[in-house]
Amino acid sequence: MQILVIGSGGREHALVWKIAQSPKVTKIWAAPGNAGMSDVAECVQISASDIRLLADFADRTRIDLTVVGPELPLTLGIVDEFERRGLRIFGPRKDAALVEGSKVFAKSFMKKHRIPTGFFQTFDRSEEAKRYIEEIGTPLVVKADGLAAGKGVIVCFELAEAMDAVEKIMEKRLFGDAGERIVIEEYLEGEEVSFHALTDGEAVLPLASSQDHKRAFNDDQGPNTGGMGAYSPAPVITKSIHRQIMEHVMIPAVAGMAAEGRPYKGVLYAGLMIGAGGIKVLEFNARLGDPEAQPLLLRMRSDLVPLLEAVVDGRLRDQTIDWTPDASVCVVMASKGYPGPYDQGVPITGLTEAAAEPGVMIFHAGTSRAHDQVVTGGGRVLGITGLGPDIREAIATAYRAVKKIHWEGAHYRTDIGVRALDRE
Repeated sequence: MQILVIGSGGREHALVWKIAQSPKVTKIWAAPGNAGMSDVAECVQISASDIRLLADFADRTRIDLTVVGPELPLTLGIVDEFERRGLRIFGPRKDAALVEGSKVFAKSFMKKHRIPTGFFQTFDRSEEAKRYIEEIGTPLVVKADGLAAGKGVIVCFELAEAMDAVEKIMEKRLFGDAGERIVIEEYLEGEEVSFHALTDGEAVLPLASSQDHKRAFNDDQGPNTGGMGAYSPAPVITKSIHRQIMEHVMIPAVAGMAAEGRPYKGVLYAGLMIGAGGIKVLEFNARLGDPEAQPLLLRMRSDLVPLLEAVVDGRLRDQTIDWTPDASVCVVMASKGYPGPYDQGVPITGLTEAAAEPGVMIFHAGTSRAHDQVVTGGGRVLGITGLGPDIREAIATAYRAVKKIHWEGAHYRTDIGVRALDRE
């Protein structure tokens, strides 16, 4: 098989790395890829959002299966275009990917199908949003309706913060057109987890549990990011909670999409808050989380390719997934200034030494090559992922490798995985 992986981040590098282990695969292409992917795949300089060019390439190259990593091409309708041309592709169609593409749609969908979530109101005028905030007070959460690379969520504890969030999103257009509408919703307390499942539109096959760290700095301080680290398994997801998530969130969501005539095929990812009030959905995403994909795929023993094919072909009910009992931890190393403006093209050293550490896999995210050297090319640059017999050992393994890698201005959190340690 020839497989095309679309995207250029750490999630896509993890997908390429895992797919390359399949005996079914003869060649992997990545569009546009990154410096790390180029070691195992042939990178093609086509943007992940250029749907027509990607479809032309897949058709011309006789790609057997295309795997979409990021959310943007899904919400633009890449699956619809590929299917129209008779090309096999893994991911939800445009009308189903709306569950991530629009916070307003997602919250309304949850309400309609009685999926537990916090109370909310939607607004397309900032004046009305501000009046509502004055009425209900804080704490609350302000979210841009559209895609904002994981940064369009602002948690507000003071009235002034909330007003400022509305102004930034709706008036100053901090996230561009994604801020035409906003959702103001209940602030939920508890522990946030990521729950992923494969689905072919009917069957729902859960992946291992995972948990990420969204804030930029230690102790969950600073602005939201796309994710500064993740680990798997997540001890907070007990067998009882796992059962509740499947029964009250994942299965009803897939059934609800089918009932609305927008069958969902691909990875469905629920961001959940587990607290005294039970389990509530913060958001749905239409793809694997990043950085959650890195520790999840490192722990997956099963061949990924037959699972992807089973989703595309509607045969998921017969599939199972084998996981190693070991734990895995991913630490994201980011550029100076991230999640704000950052420099690119900064040389990275120590990659070979770090990769030599036992139990370590280095997944590239924002990297490129310049004059035979790997340099920074994005905000989140690397996902240093370690495997160990338990979370404590996996943390130690990942950070041993992190300490060997250097570039000017690099920063990372030093507390990835501490929530799991608190539950030992």
